[in-house]
Amino acid sequence: MSIDSTQRFSNRVDDYVRYRPDYPPALIDWLRKQHGLVPGWAVADIGAGTGISSKLFLDAGAQVIAVEPNTPMRAAAERWLGGEPRFRAVAGTAEATTLPAASVDLVTAAQAFHWFDPAAVRQEWARILKPGGLAAVFWNSRLLTGTPFLEGYERLLLDHGTDYVSIAERYADDAAMQRWFGAGYRGMARFPHRQRLDFEALSGRLLSSSYVPREGQPGHVSMLAALRELFDATAADGVVGFDYETRIFVGTLPPPA
Repeated sequence: MSIDSTQRFSNRVDDYVRYRPDYPPALIDWLRKQHGLVPGWAVADIGAGTGISSKLFLDAGAQVIAVEPNTPMRAAAERWLGGEPRFRAVAGTAEATTLPAASVDLVTAAQAFHWFDPAAVRQEWARILKPGGLAAVFWNSRLLTGTPFLEGYERLLLDHGTDYVSIAERYADDAAMQRWFGAGYRGMARFPHRQRLDFEALSGRLLSSSYVPREGQPGHVSMLAALRELFDATAADGVVGFDYETRIFVGTLPPPA
């Protein structure tokens, strides 16, 4: 994880907390049924951000260590989840977690995975996993087509985003994730997920993205005007459906052949 990426969301924490999507409960059910997740597992949530993914595993009964290098985001996670005795947060990166060797049952990474150095991360996660421990990588992929709103939102990002295209291209496809796990690959699953957003929430969701102009930056006003026009044209009963496909990949991390 580069220094630039670790600080990328520092000025977007409030929007991130309020408007970013969570993850479908079916993801946890799949981990339980297919991969043996049980309450009490020690989970290292890497790039935990404001704690959205950490909350998922806390609710499943895990002991969660949130590893997050960005101070404002880590502080937000601690404000939200710090009252839970099974939660703690540490200042570390995906490639240098600060965690002891062979100390966790499961390493997870959600939306932040595309910022990491894949080779360094694999080595570090293998180090902190207990023998036979699992790694799970998952993220919400926003659907680009299927409704007038989804297609219009994609056009809006292409027209008004700053480095949107380069960020979108960072996400790995299924074959790349299977190669990353190598011989330890155990499988993947897909789940539908949706946010229903009024205009205020849609604006916050847009501004939580690191690749759009903030208030006071060139293009901000015209972007919000375009968003208002899109919302008015596509909303039903005062909301739009912000649809995702959540993908999860699971495996062990044996040494490379």
